Amino acid sequence: MTTAAMWEARAADGRAGELRDWVRERAVPALRGAAGLERLEVFTAPGERVLLVTWWSDAPLPVPDPPGELLGRPVHRWSFTSEHVE
Repeated sequence: MTTAAMWEARAADGRAGELRDWVRERAVPALRGAAGLERLEVFTAPGERVLLVTWWSDAPLPVPDPPGELLGRPVHRWSFTSEHVE
């Protein structure tokens, strides 16, 4: 069974690049090499949003919170269980 953990943050106005860099430089290295981590991807989206999706064979590790000054609102987190893959 695979669990996908999604972490999404909206940057404070004008700080999307800094938030993206924080994810790449802090959050990704904090997860890299963790037991059960199968894959991770970083996405950006309109509205100054940054999304980190991780896939796990074990229980997902939590993604740390970025510095508050980078955020336009609190971080959102969801976990999903894979039911079907083609």
